Amino acid sequence: MSNETRKTYPRPPSVQIMRNLNLEPDPWQIEVLESAHPRLLLNCSRQSGKSTVVAITALSEAMWTADSLVLILSRSMRQSSELYRTITLFLDRLDRGEKNFCKRRTAAEMELINGSRIICLPCNGPTIRGYSKVTLLVMDEAAQVPDTLYQTARPMLAVSNGRLIALSTPFGKRGWFHHAWTRGGKDWQRVEIPATQCPRITPEFLAEERRALGDAIFRREYLCSFDALEGLVYPDFARCVIDALPEALVPVDEAVHAGADLPPAFRDKVRRWGGIDFGFRNPFAALWGITYDGVLYITGEHFERRKGLDHHVTRMPKHILWYADPSGAADIDALVRGNVKVNPGENAIRLGITAVTRRLENGTLKVLAGRCPNLLGEAEMYRYSDDPRQAEAETPLDEHNHALGALRYLLCSLDERELARPQIPPPAAA
Repeated sequence: MSNETRKTYPRPPSVQIMRNLNLEPDPWQIEVLESAHPRLLLNCSRQSGKSTVVAITALSEAMWTADSLVLILSRSMRQSSELYRTITLFLDRLDRGEKNFCKRRTAAEMELINGSRIICLPCNGPTIRGYSKVTLLVMDEAAQVPDTLYQTARPMLAVSNGRLIALSTPFGKRGWFHHAWTRGGKDWQRVEIPATQCPRITPEFLAEERRALGDAIFRREYLCSFDALEGLVYPDFARCVIDALPEALVPVDEAVHAGADLPPAFRDKVRRWGGIDFGFRNPFAALWGITYDGVLYITGEHFERRKGLDHHVTRMPKHILWYADPSGAADIDALVRGNVKVNPGENAIRLGITAVTRRLENGTLKVLAGRCPNLLGEAEMYRYSDDPRQAEAETPLDEHNHALGALRYLLCSLDERELARPQIPPPAAA
């Protein structure tokens, strides 16, 4: 189907299909079902009906537009399969009342008699690259779909002029879903439905959930809030972010990123440091910056998956003394042989958390805004378990811990002589 034909094709009668299923849509669901916007974000409470309305949208698209291709992506195959299962249940109910629309069906794919297909896929970039001319792309639990998968999936809509519908509850102020919601502009139609606007969820139930979950999780799950998660390891990390370096340090920053000598006036006052967390399937994360007058300024990061050391080295500035994950002894040895100055860092997580927290508290850690998006994103996600059985656990969940790991290795080594010394309170504001 050409782009021009696609632009003028009538929208499916989705509202009527929903009513044929004996489901009366809420007003906001009618808005979604009748929307023709090519990019749709649904920031909706748990149990608000977002999966129902998107399942009907996907099914009616496939039924109404011959030879269409509908893809369902999520953070896991299990999650994609749940939405696919809802679609199959709706199709079975329609088949019983009218005719057999389905030609072929498996656990992850169906083909209708008009040539349309609906396929659910796992959260895996290489797996989805083979699909093109996608009519409708659905991203379930979109706030937890990695940016890399989102970037891989979008080009599948180019030739078909297809639609993208992303549905989710928030998951912190990070990732493409938050960026699209807050800074996507007119490219997106946004629908926000907190639980207080859902007639099937009672105030009494919500009051109980707030008591059971705590305010932070309740706001995320039921009030569509992008607020930081409860149990964060570094709840005040944002206060170390600065919009610009002190003017005097701008030439130093330029020299660091160019791999050049420092300006003469700073050669005895500035040191260049970096931290490395090794990874291949997990990200390889490197952070770097300078110390000046007792303050560590983090001014850059490299964060990438599935690349070798030879690739990473070309993205890292020269003349840096690096401290790296000591478990990557072979990687450290390879870097040393390549004339990179790198030492094994300290891998004690609790000590590393102490080192980072210490600098956050005394104001001697600064992160330059715009330079380290993955570090700042992880700081909004790195947390202790919310499982009551692990309420006193000292070790956080082992996720969102790559750029932060690089920072820990650096600070544990940089501050090893200071970690047991009493801190001098920061000077009072003038």
